[in-house]
Amino acid sequence: MNELHAQFHRDGVIFIAGALDQRTLQLATEAFQWTYDHPGPGAGSVLLGTPGTFYQDQANPDCFPAYRTLLRETCLPDLAATLFGSESVWLLYEQIWFKDGNTRRTPWHQDMPYLPVTGDDLCVMWINLEPVAKEVSLEFVPGSHHGPLFNPSAFNPNDVSAALFAPGVLPPLPDIESARDQWPITSWATQPGDVIIFHPAMLHGGAPTFAGQPRRTLSLRFFGERAFCAALPHGGLADVDGLKHRDGGRHPLKKMVSMAPGTLFRHPDFPQLRP
Repeated sequence: MNELHAQFHRDGVIFIAGALDQRTLQLATEAFQWTYDHPGPGAGSVLLGTPGTFYQDQANPDCFPAYRTLLRETCLPDLAATLFGSESVWLLYEQIWFKDGNTRRTPWHQDMPYLPVTGDDLCVMWINLEPVAKEVSLEFVPGSHHGPLFNPSAFNPNDVSAALFAPGVLPPLPDIESARDQWPITSWATQPGDVIIFHPAMLHGGAPTFAGQPRRTLSLRFFGERAFCAALPHGGLADVDGLKHRDGGRHPLKKMVSMAPGTLFRHPDFPQLRP
């Protein structure tokens, strides 16, 4: 078991300085720009009505041709394979974030409760295209990916404590922000070329941003052999995260919500990147 694999399994998050060479960083920048220039059915503002620009787009079923070189001819799928400790890697979906101006922090949450998937072989690669200081970087609670899953944030701009599911469906999300000294919160300053990789069951949240510091982030989500279908109360995909968009059911995520829980998470429409 290699060191990165062991750290990822233990902590659920790793930081790799200078992971991307110049070509890979350029391809990542081009991929971000393609998505920004070609809004998909999941594009839109987050925390609508709050100050600043907080824009995201994700799971565009037409993105893969523009992402193909980045995903198949760079180190990114190999990094995922290393963390999974297996050879097979598939793309789950892509996502971009663009923040500009004085934006509020992203609420603490886990990604997994919004998705019809579970398992050890899941990861999110977080690639900032501008330098980001530690105090305004994405924050994590190491080890929290081991569970439990909490009732996820509804991303309600008027009530950050609002939950997506009814009470009792999942344990309530802890109020991490009001008791920061009681949690082992970690974050990193990043430069272009650095990568943060975390498990989607990890508790994480984003610090606020400020005027004059626009931020572009490309987020790539991968799964491996040990990924399984999961049943969720909202039918497998959440409107709150822009995934339950109208694309005619073309994205393979839409095709997984009816699968029996515990079955292998597989569909031929997910691009297989390795082997």
